[in-house]
Amino acid sequence: MSDLAQKQCKPCEGGVAPLSADEVAMLLKHLKGWSLSNGMLTRTFEFRNYHETMAFVNATAWISHREDHHPDLTVGYKQCRVDYITHAISGLSENDFICAAKIDALFDL
Repeated sequence: MSDLAQKQCKPCEGGVAPLSADEVAMLLKHLKGWSLSNGMLTRTFEFRNYHETMAFVNATAWISHREDHHPDLTVGYKQCRVDYITHAISGLSENDFICAAKIDALFDL
């Protein structure tokens, strides 16, 4: 489990700058399978069946609720795409990477 997964998200109400391209590149190295797309941190997870997909979606929702940082989820029969962005700053924050790392840890169970 990455060090990011051990951190807690901090409330973000705006008024701070999004992470720089260098900061994003550095944090991205700590995640597996995640990439940048349209300014968002994104990953598509594949599953064996619908039941596993929905279990993942529900667990992701629980993690998101605990961290008070919510991704956009696109759900299909055997896959779920997770997109993170910090809407309050219209860019990426450390919170996006913390939650992504927690989702990675969940997926590795």
